[in-house]
Amino acid sequence: MKKQLFALLFALLPVTAMAAGGGSLPYSMEPDLQDRASLQNGMKMYVNYCMGCHSLEHQRFSRAASDLGIPQGLVEDNLIFSPDLGFNDQMHIAMQSDDAANWFGAAPPDLTLEARLRSPDWIYSYLLSFYQDPSSSTGVNNEVFDLVAMPNVLEPLQGVQEKVCAATDRHVEGQSPDPLTGKYQSCDILRVTQPGEMEPDEFKQAVYDLTNFLTYVGEPSKLKAQALAPKVLIFIFLLGILCYFLKREYWRDIH
Repeated sequence: MKKQLFALLFALLPVTAMAAGGGSLPYSMEPDLQDRASLQNGMKMYVNYCMGCHSLEHQRFSRAASDLGIPQGLVEDNLIFSPDLGFNDQMHIAMQSDDAANWFGAAPPDLTLEARLRSPDWIYSYLLSFYQDPSSSTGVNNEVFDLVAMPNVLEPLQGVQEKVCAATDRHVEGQSPDPLTGKYQSCDILRVTQPGEMEPDEFKQAVYDLTNFLTYVGEPSKLKAQALAPKVLIFIFLLGILCYFLKREYWRDIH
């Protein structure tokens, strides 16, 4: 039995290593599915800035409203813009995939499972890493997704972000550090050069909320599972006590 357990452990190691790989990302975040205010704001952000092109075909307005504690009237008045969609409908978009492919070269993907496919850290880093690039057809590029075809839809909130040169402690390949400061000169630093509607910390929080919402959408049942987990553990604990005393009663006369 021990040999089989060790064999299973070593068989899973490569899978774990692959899941942990994928290169470093400039930002990281820890999703909090218990933060309803964050999830509610994330849903508002998604509907207003992302849902023009990206659907959530496996999520219903009613399910999100129920899980996140949003009244039906509030959803219908502020989050459902198409007359063809109702409260119990899936979060579809009006744009047809064939038309989108003709207009953009490829249809924008459905994002229901994006957080599970790429990870919340990837989405969070991606949304924070757009920068101005005049050589691009959209005028922007992305540090995480090079030559991205998507425009920076959050630019009015963040402002214009550009790559600038600045001193850094990070080693820059092919360069020697400044003999006086010991720092390297890097021209790949992202910095907001024209402020947007939000302050930098406020914008990061908005992107966090949006990413948090997409994490929830990837596995809505996780909310209920987390709420149910303490009750299950208490039940198992009480059942264990009961089984222990029952075992003692059965084996009391057996030596």
